[in-house]
Amino acid sequence: MLTHPQFDPTFLSLGPVSVKWYGLMYVTAFVLFLVLGRTHAKRRPEQGYTAESVEDIMFYGILGVVLGGRLGYILFYKFSYYLSSPIEIFYVWQGGMSFHGGFLGVLVAMWWWGRKHNRSFFEVTDFIAPLVPTGLGAGRIGNFINGELPGRITDASTWPWAMWFPQIDATPVARHPSQLYNVLGEGVFLFLLLWWYSKKPRAVGAVSAVFLLGYGGFRFFAEFAREPDAFLGFQALGMTRGQWLCVPMVAFGVYLLWRSGLTNKSGSPPARGQGK
Repeated sequence: MLTHPQFDPTFLSLGPVSVKWYGLMYVTAFVLFLVLGRTHAKRRPEQGYTAESVEDIMFYGILGVVLGGRLGYILFYKFSYYLSSPIEIFYVWQGGMSFHGGFLGVLVAMWWWGRKHNRSFFEVTDFIAPLVPTGLGAGRIGNFINGELPGRITDASTWPWAMWFPQIDATPVARHPSQLYNVLGEGVFLFLLLWWYSKKPRAVGAVSAVFLLGYGGFRFFAEFAREPDAFLGFQALGMTRGQWLCVPMVAFGVYLLWRSGLTNKSGSPPARGQGK
């Protein structure tokens, strides 16, 4: 059984100012988005995106992630708590962000950006989908460094990489390092899949569909190794809240992929950036 390294959550401290590892992971995610976005725009010039438009999209995306992530955590996970203590909604320094809320926030932001620039919603989401997984992976690395969101208790003899998280368990207990499973699944593997799939023109909505299927699938199975939030526990059918939130993502991904396939076969005019 391995032991969690017990990183100091503060990356850098300069007097009263400190930089947390988790905050650094957010910065890393945004930098990767810019670098990959510019590269993606260059390799697919027919889509008409520029370095400036990538920067603009990122600004809208940051707003969507922060506002949506916070509201999603409140609505999906602790609604009754914040209903009784509404002032704590603004206590963002205490943590409390939801991926699914941030995801919905980004979708709204991309719809807003697309409307301002005369681009269809799925045209925009198809472009940004390959740029998102590295940011998701960075966020999970931040979770691992902080020793938060640990995995379920398991058998160290069966899972030799099982880990003891001293900040969670006072005595040695083997748990899945589920944060690292997420890094590999929704970070590395999903990025490689989408980066390859988006290299060539696809029917409108197809790349977005693959993102939904990939993230929803990876996250759903990774949840089997993750300890559910103590204040939620297991939900219906023994599934976690995270798994239930992945179900509509996968279902819509299947529908969107099916619809994009029909559109491609129908011979309908492709959207900007679509070639023959």
